[in-house]
Amino acid sequence: MVTVIDGKNAVLGRLSSAVAEKIMAGEEIVVVNCESIIITGDRDKVFAAYKAKVDRGECKSRKGPFYPRRADLLFKRCVRGMIPWTSTSGRNAYRRLHVFVGVPKQFSDAELVVEEQAMKKITGKYTTLGAVAKFLGSKVW
Repeated sequence: MVTVIDGKNAVLGRLSSAVAEKIMAGEEIVVVNCESIIITGDRDKVFAAYKAKVDRGECKSRKGPFYPRRADLLFKRCVRGMIPWTSTSGRNAYRRLHVFVGVPKQFSDAELVVEEQAMKKITGKYTTLGAVAKFLGSKVW
């Protein structure tokens, strides 16, 4: 059974931790609308933090670490940091996670689950994962 989670207006860290728990428990998870996931905090500071992560890897000499620029891969990388990546169980759990920008055709009829613990009333500054991806130079968002 596949659980389809709608990422619209969900907070990045809260949604990532909920998804990490579920994939480690053995569930197959699909996250749609990942470009609308919210990152709380000052927009300029968030952009600077992600830009520093991207710039850390040296692409011209093909030395890592390589950090993603697309919104769906940024979310997957966030979840990857919350699971035991170096163990076999963590790698197998990571393969059970599928993330999409928008809603693909095969999941358009599926019932979208809203993760309640990831929803938070935003009263301060925030930006979206799609805006971060566009700032980093992503062509798909």
